[in-house]
Amino acid sequence: MSIRPVKSIVSSKPTMEGAGVHLRRAFGFGDTTEFDPFLLLDDFRNDNPGEYLAGFPWHPHRGIETITYVLAGDVEHGDSLGNRGVLGAGDVQWMTAGRGILHQEMPKGDKLGRMHGFQLWANLPSSLKMTEPRYQDIKAAEIPEIVDDDGTRVRVVCGDFWGRRGPVEGVAADPRYLDVFVPAGKRKTLPVELERHAFAYVFEGSGDFRAASRPFGVLTEKTDGANEILVREQTGNRSLVLFDSGDEVTVQAGDEGVRFLLVSGKPLKEPVAWYGPIVMNTQVELRQAVAELRSGTFIK
Repeated sequence: MSIRPVKSIVSSKPTMEGAGVHLRRAFGFGDTTEFDPFLLLDDFRNDNPGEYLAGFPWHPHRGIETITYVLAGDVEHGDSLGNRGVLGAGDVQWMTAGRGILHQEMPKGDKLGRMHGFQLWANLPSSLKMTEPRYQDIKAAEIPEIVDDDGTRVRVVCGDFWGRRGPVEGVAADPRYLDVFVPAGKRKTLPVELERHAFAYVFEGSGDFRAASRPFGVLTEKTDGANEILVREQTGNRSLVLFDSGDEVTVQAGDEGVRFLLVSGKPLKEPVAWYGPIVMNTQVELRQAVAELRSGTFIK
């Protein structure tokens, strides 16, 4: 067994999407080769309704799958095919856009004004980019949670893990999507198949992700009197950890424990052509999609 070294640790960056939603982007757009088959991860946690209520009005998707995981608050969604619904705390929506839909998502927040969640984009292989759109709406109670002897908790959204299987089925890249909590002071090793790309996104507490026994924290700029110095701290909230090859991931939890998404998938190794939420393999395919949007023939 080989523990995956850490390639990089970065903090997610503030950005704005939709009609003015303030969020943090862990990665997305540009070259996402190291995350293949994943294209983008947005962290839309916000406690200020004025920064998220404008939501994500009607917009197109083609060639990808979008995975929305809600931790707090509600997200009302609808599309041009007549689908409607509400995602609540702990719920997941795995949407396969395929050949194309027009879609909207309107976050509402909870009684305390909190809207917490994530959206991950997964690429579709060329053979499935024009497949029929579909939804998998998963309620919180349907997601298995495993509690290990040391108190580690793992919610299995998609894929097989520790003898349990997540409820999301039939996804092209055969991904594994886990919500992991490791209690304070505990060290935990988690399996990740060798052929997969893998990353972790920390959203509560802190910890050290290790290459063998060597801690690898996030590099942070601090002020020491009149001087600015760089120090390596534990990996904390809103940190993205990209792993190199290996078949295990090890984390040492900090004083408050650590909670993170652990996501892995088999790379497609196909060319990627972007136009916002439309992702195809070639510029010709992108131009066709844009032409269809303008002519009103995008929805098949």
